[in-house]
Amino acid sequence: MPALGEVFEWLRPRLRTVRDEDGRELFDVPRAPLPDPDVPAPVRFLPEYDNVTIGHKDRTRIVPDGIPRFTEVGWGSVLVDGMVAARWRLFETKADARLRIEPFRRLTSKERADTHTEAERLATFLAPETDVHVELRARAAMASG
Repeated sequence: MPALGEVFEWLRPRLRTVRDEDGRELFDVPRAPLPDPDVPAPVRFLPEYDNVTIGHKDRTRIVPDGIPRFTEVGWGSVLVDGMVAARWRLFETKADARLRIEPFRRLTSKERADTHTEAERLATFLAPETDVHVELRARAAMASG
């Protein structure tokens, strides 16, 4: 959004500015707490077409190298320590539902446990009246596209 440059220049005196590892200037509100960089971000499930994964020219701050671009409709992204590490989808029938998670890399046992716990929370939210089974696969069985 090229027009936002003017807005940020107008807001600059009221914002905190920092530089990332690549020297890019980042803006934040002045008194927002900055997390310790060594604290891992919690596992989060993002819906399909979430702006955080598709709305940026440079996605390297959230999508690591080697992650395939998947084009199948219906899949969301799973963030592990703030980076895309898997994809997810809810499959429903009249009797039950299955929340499938397909990692793009090998997850540690702690990452798998945290992902499964967050998946159970998501399943309860998406299908509160249905028996949902969480299926955490070893790796994504897909072709990159």
